[in-house]
Amino acid sequence: MTDTLRNSGYDVVVLGGGAAGLSGALTLARARRSVLVIDAGAPRNAPAEGVHGLLGREGMPPGELLARGREEVRRYGGQVFSGEAIAVVREEDGFRVALADGASVRARRVLVASGLVDELPEVPGLRERWGHDVLHCPYCHGWEVRDQPIGVLASGPLSVHQALLLRQWSEDVTYFAHTMPPPEGEDAEKLAARGIPVVHGEVASVRVGNGRMTGVRLSDGTVVRRAALVVAPRMVARAGFLSGLGLKPVPHPSGAGEHLPVDAAGRTDVPGVWAAGNVTDPSAQVGPAAAAGTTAAAQINADLIAEETRRAVEARR
Repeated sequence: MTDTLRNSGYDVVVLGGGAAGLSGALTLARARRSVLVIDAGAPRNAPAEGVHGLLGREGMPPGELLARGREEVRRYGGQVFSGEAIAVVREEDGFRVALADGASVRARRVLVASGLVDELPEVPGLRERWGHDVLHCPYCHGWEVRDQPIGVLASGPLSVHQALLLRQWSEDVTYFAHTMPPPEGEDAEKLAARGIPVVHGEVASVRVGNGRMTGVRLSDGTVVRRAALVVAPRMVARAGFLSGLGLKPVPHPSGAGEHLPVDAAGRTDVPGVWAAGNVTDPSAQVGPAAAAGTTAAAQINADLIAEETRRAVEARR
């Protein structure tokens, strides 16, 4: 179901219909704001079998969670539109959001909740198993691979940290140096102390049998049996459509990729534009992303009230 766009515009247009965007839209709709969610329908967690660590919704399929969220937003008068934002420009009384199909909508305020893109190493089979037995977050999927042989594919500055984390879920963790320099000094000592062997040599492919990962093959032909492989992708904010406002992603302090910086209330550097969820916090799980959307929505509503009050005072004078 896709709602029809209103010619009169909206108090708030939310760009992205994941946990952050829908939570923000729900809060705004309940605050009696006219709100529109524009969503391209490509959630980052779509390959996952279930959402984990979300109280009351443990294990729920991601698609079902989002469907319920859209239903709840509509229940309070919010709208959800299937489309893709390609540009946001400032107008005298707010913003205009241009869509890929040629349509456009006006907004007094904008909440960016467009998420991010995971850039994975170019290893055959890796992308196909992503979200199943090729993973990145132990808090999201560690329980599901507990006590199994797990591999960590070195891909960035967080890889050693990942290996040490995964040791909490399994005693059989192997670190594949792949194309990265092998761990040295304190990092090497930590891995050795936790019984995590380091395998040198490039990983050539992910091995699959009977619909499940069975191991990894090295470039010299050696096959190392593993039931799951953990990798730290480079996470890049979906924010190219904001370039017309001068908003561009910047490197994240963790070195994990790029994000859109905001203050504690979710404000970006552009007045009238807020951001929440993975677009600004790459490591946020569903719960924190939803909370950030709610927080930003409350701040947006307060900002609109301040504007409306100021105009009312000026009119009275």
